[in-house]
Amino acid sequence: MMVTPLQQQFGPIDIYLFDQLLRGRIAPGMRILDAGCGSGRNLVYFLREGYEVYAADLDADAIADLRERAAQLAPSLPAENFRVESVAAMSFPEAFADVVISSAVLHFARNDRQFQAMLRGSWRLLAPGGLFFCRLASSIGIEHQAKHIDGRRYLLPDGSERYLVDEALLMELTADLGGALADPLKTTVVQNQRAMTTWVVRKNA
Repeated sequence: MMVTPLQQQFGPIDIYLFDQLLRGRIAPGMRILDAGCGSGRNLVYFLREGYEVYAADLDADAIADLRERAAQLAPSLPAENFRVESVAAMSFPEAFADVVISSAVLHFARNDRQFQAMLRGSWRLLAPGGLFFCRLASSIGIEHQAKHIDGRRYLLPDGSERYLVDEALLMELTADLGGALADPLKTTVVQNQRAMTTWVVRKNA
């Protein structure tokens, strides 16, 4: 399969994260942290364009892949910028990042306690005035398709089990964290199989 120039430049970036780039909210010189980065699918552009990039994930193989990619695209970045760590207990300095990315991570929480630990572990690294970009599974639009297991854990029609948020919880969390919505909540419903909500929050200065 032929790789197009756009694919080469941006990689398989989340389209809603790409939207934040287009709107000028993520600019050169910013410090980017991907909390739960996997192999770094959302970081190709930032590495290529000289951003100061940091990332963490519990998957050691994924971090090894990301370090290899970073060595090719941004050889000046230290390998220790990319760490095998839980997003609930990352060892980066507090309030050091201009942008924190949490893409398809928080819905893997097993319960409320783990969800809060993962969320707050990511939020505490965001500088005042910084942007928190989060994509996570929700019940919005599929309230009657998701089967309740316990707490906020649900079985989705696609066969996966997820921790699901809803609008009320996200609005409560936004205020409780000390932030304000940078965008209205946006939810994509994939043919009644699952729903993914984009939650973009500006941390109060």
